[in-house]
Amino acid sequence: MHAITNFDSLELLNSFVGLLAAFILGSIIGLERQFRQRTAGLRTNVLVCVGAAIFVDMAMRTGGADGAIRVAAYVVSGVGFLGAGVIMREDGGVRGINTAATLWGSAAIGTCAGADLIAEAILATAFVLAANTLLRPLVNAINRIPIDAQASELTHVIHIIAASNHRQIVMADLERLLKSSNYPLAELDIGPFGDDEIEIEATLMATSIDERDMDHLIKQLNRNAKIRQAFWSPRTNE
Repeated sequence: MHAITNFDSLELLNSFVGLLAAFILGSIIGLERQFRQRTAGLRTNVLVCVGAAIFVDMAMRTGGADGAIRVAAYVVSGVGFLGAGVIMREDGGVRGINTAATLWGSAAIGTCAGADLIAEAILATAFVLAANTLLRPLVNAINRIPIDAQASELTHVIHIIAASNHRQIVMADLERLLKSSNYPLAELDIGPFGDDEIEIEATLMATSIDERDMDHLIKQLNRNAKIRQAFWSPRTNE
C-alpha cells in the first residue's frame, strides 16, 4: 500500500510543525477579527491559514519546490473567491473589503508555514496584525476630517424618495430639471424603498459643482408634490 510506503515519521513531524504554526498564527489573526466581530473571525482565518498550509505542504512532499510554487499560485487565486463572499454592498457603500484582504493575508501566512518558512510566516503575521491594529487610529482620524466639497473632486449623487406609481413622472421631472441646469447624468439607479416607494439615485457627470447649486436643485425637487423627500450627498472619486 502506498500509504504505508509513503509514511515517514520525520516528514510527518515536519508537516505537524508547519500546520501547528499555521494554526497558531491564523488564530492570532482571527482573534483580532473575532474581537471586532467581523464577518470572517477566528475559525475562518484559522481554516484559511491551515488549509493553505496543507496544500503547500502536500505539494512540497509530492512535487518538491516546483510543485509548491504551482500550488501556491492556485491558493492566491482561489482565496479570492472566498474573499468575494464576505464583500457586501450596503447603503450605497461596500463592506468587507478589509476582511477579504485579511483572509488573503491568512492564506499567505499559511502558504509560508506549509513551505517550512516559519520565520517568514511569523513576520507576515506581525505585519497583517499591525495593518489591522496600528493603522486603525490613523484611518479613524482621517475619516473624521470633513470633506471639503469646494476643494475635493467629488461625485454628486441626488437621492429621491417617491411613491412607486409616480416613478415615470418623477424621473421625467428630474431629467428636465437637470437638463435645464446643464448637469448631465452619469448614472441612474432605481431601487425599492419600503413597500410602496422607490429610491432614485442620480449620479451627476460634473465634478466641480458648488454646494449652493446642489442645495438649490434639492429645494426645487422638494417643491415637487410627487416627491416625498430629496437630498444630495458627495461621494469621493477613487
